[in-house]
Amino acid sequence: MTYELAIGDRTYSSWSLRGWLLFSAFDIPVKTRTARMYTDAFPALLEDFAPSRLVPAVKRDGAVIWDSVAIAEELNAEHPDAGMWPADRDARAMARSMMGEMHSGFLALRDACTMNLEYSYSNFEPSDAVLEDVKRIEQLWALARETFGAGGPWLFGTYSIADVFFAPVATRFATYGLPRSDLADAYITAHLAQLHFRQWRAMGRAQNYRQPVYQLDFEKADWPGPTPITAKPIDAAQSAENEICPYSGGSLTDFLEIEGRVFGFCNPFCRDKTVADPEAWPAFMALFDSKSGS
Repeated sequence: MTYELAIGDRTYSSWSLRGWLLFSAFDIPVKTRTARMYTDAFPALLEDFAPSRLVPAVKRDGAVIWDSVAIAEELNAEHPDAGMWPADRDARAMARSMMGEMHSGFLALRDACTMNLEYSYSNFEPSDAVLEDVKRIEQLWALARETFGAGGPWLFGTYSIADVFFAPVATRFATYGLPRSDLADAYITAHLAQLHFRQWRAMGRAQNYRQPVYQLDFEKADWPGPTPITAKPIDAAQSAENEICPYSGGSLTDFLEIEGRVFGFCNPFCRDKTVADPEAWPAFMALFDSKSGS
């Protein structure tokens, strides 16, 4: 079985993030195809996923699945051993209900707090309608955590489709500095530190698509997630420690420097996603750690 996934800008497209996490977080192989929103390339991409008109959209052996709920349920049906829903019957019922409410609700939060993984804002003032959405979200998170969440940091202990659907909500709390309880803050922190989310955000920074419509006039603050190791792109001025790209195994064309050491990659995107967050990439960190003792 083969899958193709259509997504938009990683920094701004919350539904694209959900679609991608459904594959990445549950270790389901997929070929990802992306196009920049608000350009001619975006509708051209979607033409290849007709009849879908939005992202995410998935091709499964040629058949198209659209809408993130349909994608989630089809993947769960095709991969029953992936653990996409809680095993407990009552937990699964609550998780599905929470996913459904997220999919159809919280319109004030969506409108006022669009997803932006580039910045955190320090002086955003939420409206009463946004605060009502925040209150309801916190109630749902608390209910799931207190009833079924003892086995881990996620809503139902282990990571599930419900967490996928609330991942962009967690980033909205982070970007806009929305008020939250200690329980909610711990849940948001788990999302920002999750390896798959860090990879997504790093790829968005590597894409470097800037969309003016998402650039809001608030004071910018540091992103509240884990602080990446400092790395920088460089010219091929000196020999790299590796001979092939840690991701593709291809020949080296682009390079970075980290802690005075040089590593090479097969293209600018491979390099730049690593520059954005080296620790998000196990293949690179395995190379970095193996060389550190040599």
